[in-house]
Amino acid sequence: MSTPRHIRLGSRGSALALWQTEHVATLLRGRYPGLSVETVVIQTRGDTFKDRPLPSIGGKGLFTAELEERLRQGGIDGAVHSLKDLPVFDPDGIALGAIPARDDVADALVVRGGGEDVHKFGNGLSVLRKGAVVGTGSRRRAAQLLARRPDLRIVDVRGNVDTRVRKALDPAGDYDAVVLAVAGLKRLGLEARISVTLPFETMLPAPGQGALAVQCRHEYQWLAFFGGIDDTGARAAVTAERAFLAELGGGCRASVGALGENIENGEDARGGSDARPEGYLRLQGRVSAPDGSRQVDAQTTGPRDEPDQLGRDLAQQVLRQGAQEILEQIAEIDGMPKDNRQP
Repeated sequence: MSTPRHIRLGSRGSALALWQTEHVATLLRGRYPGLSVETVVIQTRGDTFKDRPLPSIGGKGLFTAELEERLRQGGIDGAVHSLKDLPVFDPDGIALGAIPARDDVADALVVRGGGEDVHKFGNGLSVLRKGAVVGTGSRRRAAQLLARRPDLRIVDVRGNVDTRVRKALDPAGDYDAVVLAVAGLKRLGLEARISVTLPFETMLPAPGQGALAVQCRHEYQWLAFFGGIDDTGARAAVTAERAFLAELGGGCRASVGALGENIENGEDARGGSDARPEGYLRLQGRVSAPDGSRQVDAQTTGPRDEPDQLGRDLAQQVLRQGAQEILEQIAEIDGMPKDNRQP
């Protein structure tokens, strides 16, 4: 297939999803001058059930299944997602055609009262009063907050990013703060609403957080086309993170955090020194009990060209350190099989 002159990208209808799709379109136009890109808005099940916690209505796949079906049918040529929303196993006939360069991976607090006045209280969770009500629909975020601050009251919150920001800042609202991904806030021009960026010691991100994914049909011509905007470093890091999650059998029901960092010229992604040479990944993983009463942390370093193995090895490490019991506890809470890993 010659390079197409016109393509259709599937997207959810939220402001963030449309920003992400336009960003991918811009990258593609830069790679293929003269390319015309059409955005096709598709409503997903996750967009329909906005008043129920994600784990109770299916978790991962809620924001992707309808786009994947349209892709299979040929109604679109690519589907753009936040990578952390994608299940860790590719559906039949569909592949991850591109993972562009990654944005900020951290989580942030948006605290009632705004950002400037909050900073005087310091960084991290000290900005929250005792017993503060914090909104999040993520079990991973809730568990890590409770591990540091068991006095907090965690309440589910749904809605698009701008909706959740408004709920956090409403003087008469139900929340003292909400937790959101830094990348999403920045993409929507809401960076000024960030009160505190949470350090990784407090809040390890979701596997794939901060990265975009473009799905395509598993055909050579489309893999080659979308591969033109793929970032090899980002793909290696998120592949390791997703392999870690897959080996643990996790989805959005599991309170699992992971962070892969490329080591360049003897330095990691945060500027610290590392004994490993260029071409390596450092991978951190964390499994937390839902109530924050226990956390298992581990990290490892390995070759960048073996990210799947690196993720699997780290998963086995945390399982040996006690993560298995935590995952079984979560499965029991959800009424799921204790081993829900897919083949």
